[in-house]
Amino acid sequence: MINYYQLLILGAIAGFTIFLGFPLALLKASQRTKAFLNALAIGILVFLVVDVFGHAWDTTTNAVISSFTGKTPLVDGVSLLIAMFAGIILGLIGLALYERRYMKAPATETTLENSMAGKDTVHIDGLKLATMIAIGIGAHNFSEGLAIGQSYAAGVIGLALILIIGFGLHNATEGFGILGPLQGSDKRPPILTLIKLGLIGGGPTFLGTLAGSIWVSPILYVLFMAFAGGGL
Repeated sequence: MINYYQLLILGAIAGFTIFLGFPLALLKASQRTKAFLNALAIGILVFLVVDVFGHAWDTTTNAVISSFTGKTPLVDGVSLLIAMFAGIILGLIGLALYERRYMKAPATETTLENSMAGKDTVHIDGLKLATMIAIGIGAHNFSEGLAIGQSYAAGVIGLALILIIGFGLHNATEGFGILGPLQGSDKRPPILTLIKLGLIGGGPTFLGTLAGSIWVSPILYVLFMAFAGGGL
């Protein structure tokens, strides 16, 4: 059994394991190593998707059955059903809109000017792309934190611990994903830049854990679980 402060510490650790992947990216790991780590991350993601959606589905199914058999008001079952599908849609469409808005942006005038001036455009463009990836991962990790916090608030401590371990393992592989765009540059990013990217990508896990643990609500529990699943 963990207390509330231990939960927040573990939520922070689950997010900041993202820093563990930074050295691998800076050391220019082989393609075989990256492929193995990506496959490991995918395996963890599959497990988390099944586990997260399983809990959201079970909670929603029980509420719907209870409502349609007259044991609880109909609005309770319907509201949870809406929350589940709304969370999935928000998780999926949110990342899709982000990718369309930021990840496919054309070259800017600043990039062209830097190219004419002979500057390292690979480093400049790579840093911009790395920052955008970190922001996208941060938004995704916030939903993970929400699921952790809401699980704890609902008294499902076992699930909260499973999510912390699973998200922590997965986030450890996100570090080299963030720094991947910088591998084509001869310049090494400054330490402060690495810290900033890590905080952007991993910090929201802690913030989500804090926000999700403030109150207990079946609707929010299902919404956050589905949102995390959609983001995954």
